[in-house]
Amino acid sequence: MRKMVLSILVDNTSGVLNRIASLFTRRAYNIDSLTVGETEDPKLSRMTIAVRGDDLVLDQIVKQINKLVDVREIVELKPSDSVIRELVLVKVKVGKEERQQVKTITEIFRCKIVDFTSESLMIELAGAPTKIDAFLEMLKDYKIDEIVRTGMTGLLRGSADKVVLETIDVEGR
Repeated sequence: MRKMVLSILVDNTSGVLNRIASLFTRRAYNIDSLTVGETEDPKLSRMTIAVRGDDLVLDQIVKQINKLVDVREIVELKPSDSVIRELVLVKVKVGKEERQQVKTITEIFRCKIVDFTSESLMIELAGAPTKIDAFLEMLKDYKIDEIVRTGMTGLLRGSADKVVLETIDVEGR
């Protein structure tokens, strides 16, 4: 089983997210991560979806997504030729004796402390999912009250030609 991160360019219209999510539900595919946002063209949005499966399942996912009318382009974001980032907020319960230890960990990972009280710190970290996983692993010995992760988002590196898995001419539909 392998993980695939897809960057999908879609029409920025109501219901697109629901149609794509429904496609996954109907076929019992799980979505590991999903983010959506408007692009530089307000008529288009970019979805970043992370999924797992064998090659046959992943190929089927791409084909099924491409059948949707609102989909304009599908590109796989491979780690070697793309930049993928995620944001996490972590609320850690700390006493006086633990506060400095947690602050040291945040400095090592170049995190920001975005809120603090006498009994907790809220930490923000943006970076590669592997960096976030490593940071959370370092915090496992402390009492974590809450965690929220945004999900992955990414783009291909540079301006080189991209390998498009499926594409539809925006003007052609």
